[in-house]
Amino acid sequence: MDVRHLGTIEYREALALQIDLRSRVQGGALDGALLLLEHPAVYTLGRRSAPGELPMGEDWYRAQDIDIVRTDRGGKLTYHGPGQLVGYPIVRVTRIPDHIRAMERAIVQALAAEHVEARGRDAEGAQWTGVWVGERKIASIGVHVSRGVAMHGFAINVDNDLQPFEWAVACGLPDTQMTSVCRETGRTGTLPALRDRVAAALLAELRGVPSRT
Repeated sequence: MDVRHLGTIEYREALALQIDLRSRVQGGALDGALLLLEHPAVYTLGRRSAPGELPMGEDWYRAQDIDIVRTDRGGKLTYHGPGQLVGYPIVRVTRIPDHIRAMERAIVQALAAEHVEARGRDAEGAQWTGVWVGERKIASIGVHVSRGVAMHGFAINVDNDLQPFEWAVACGLPDTQMTSVCRETGRTGTLPALRDRVAAALLAELRGVPSRT
């Protein structure tokens, strides 16, 4: 697995890199890749996004220096910004639910090491995909699979500003409160350690996800 720590990278640049790596995995030149990074402020809209998720209008959000990008990933609108850990596993999968559950389990395990008790809520329905602390959402997940290879992935709120979530309808859940590692623990500066823990946990989980050779 090619694991890359990219620092802060613009969303479209990261997307182009994912597409390139996906084609290499599809062609057999690469077994898989995991990109770990942060994005400048951006709202991304998924395939199931609907009108009204940006209620102030796109020009207003751009005036707040928040970019807006439409993507081919599953799910609805989410926000990315500095201080949020984003991970893009580009790997072969046969069952999307298995891949999503693997990411959820890895995130839950990594958060436990930060003394944040979290859980997945897949049994409650697809709209609850992600990782939760009580009724508060701390990590979002959305993927797209083409020719058996997944891209996009997860975003964990660590030290990022949560206000932009409140300006929009995040994840199609208007009443859901977002949270972060900082908000739950009162500690900042945990992103580097969490990044390493998530990478280790996810690589272990992915070995158990059904894959196509």
